[in-house]
Amino acid sequence: MSHQNSGGGAFFVGFIVGAAVGASVALLMAPQSGEEVRSQIKDKSLQYKGLAEENISAARERALEALEKGKVSASETLERSKESALEAINRSKESAVETINRTKESAAEAIQKGKESANDALARSKETVTKVISGKKAESDPSAVA
Repeated sequence: MSHQNSGGGAFFVGFIVGAAVGASVALLMAPQSGEEVRSQIKDKSLQYKGLAEENISAARERALEALEKGKVSASETLERSKESALEAINRSKESAVETINRTKESAAEAIQKGKESANDALARSKETVTKVISGKKAESDPSAVA
């Protein structure tokens, strides 16, 4: 894109130089006195100089405007990137907290099931021990059987 702009600037400069040379040649070829020709050349050169300064000033203003727009755009992009990063961090934190809470719940459920299983095993063991002890008493005391 900048290549096109510099090409347009080069064309403009070439146009101005060509116009100045053409005007100078036309003035030199016209039947006028040397002083009139020099005066006309001076007037035209001042006119073209003013035109060139105006165009340079306008180009400088456009460049400064483009630079300012670029700064604003970069600043906006940076701000959006910061916001996106903060949102991603917050989502990650929320996800981590949810995962931790689910893990705590799962662990609590597993512990409760383990306790229940241990209590069931203990109760069955007590029943088995009680049966074994009752059976041994019956074997050692034949009057308890009848």
